[in-house]
Amino acid sequence: MRTVDIARQTGYSVQQVRNLERDGVLPHAGRTPTGYRIYAEPHLHSALAYRALAAGTGPVEAKRILRAAHAHPTSDVLALLDAAHARLDTERQELKLAKEAAEAIAEEPIDGVRPSDSMSISELATAIGVRPSTLRHWDAEGLVVPHRNSVREPRRYSPDQIRDARIVHQLRMAGYRIAPLKALMPQLQRASRWEEVTTTLAARDASINTRSRALLEGAAALSAVTSLTLSVSREAALPPRALTTTFWRLCTCDLTGSKPARQ
Repeated sequence: MRTVDIARQTGYSVQQVRNLERDGVLPHAGRTPTGYRIYAEPHLHSALAYRALAAGTGPVEAKRILRAAHAHPTSDVLALLDAAHARLDTERQELKLAKEAAEAIAEEPIDGVRPSDSMSISELATAIGVRPSTLRHWDAEGLVVPHRNSVREPRRYSPDQIRDARIVHQLRMAGYRIAPLKALMPQLQRASRWEEVTTTLAARDASINTRSRALLEGAAALSAVTSLTLSVSREAALPPRALTTTFWRLCTCDLTGSKPARQ
């Protein structure tokens, strides 16, 4: 196959295919006597696997997985895939906790509040059942930041920040960690009604499902890559003439796409 053939079948541009080979995502391509690249099934499946894995795990991790598949097509690849699945499972569990926490505070009156409903740090700590030091920690982490003109002014929480504190408190009690909370809270803070909160959580759910399906498709394509790699490795033990015939059959074709003549 030519570079353009791989591009057409994978949705990449010709230059992107060359870049993938340069980055080790595709195996090294052979060359014709005139210098044209020659691609075969391992290259096609590698490009398809990368496209799906990049959607599921991100391009950096996808490249790492493909490079491992070409160098170590067994335990290392499986370990990387297991880690990718584990990360998605962690996201899914954290989202489940977020949904449960959202349901637990769905009756909070986040609409129609007045500026005069603000609270001091001690009042808010008492209201939600935490220590003032906990609120200071959330402030330092950027989770619930009260308005202050200077660090010497006492903390005063507006109604919106009180709502945020209640959300953070429920999510922390549900087991949500600080790091994912820092990513989630800006999305929830942009929501003015609970319908928007639930919509935000549903969007995260859809994103996880999309990446899970992409990872599944990538694993299927990656299985084809490792099978072809193992096949070539087994053929390496054949006598020289048999190896030459097998390699030619697997990895080359002329520029018209026809099968090579029997050697």
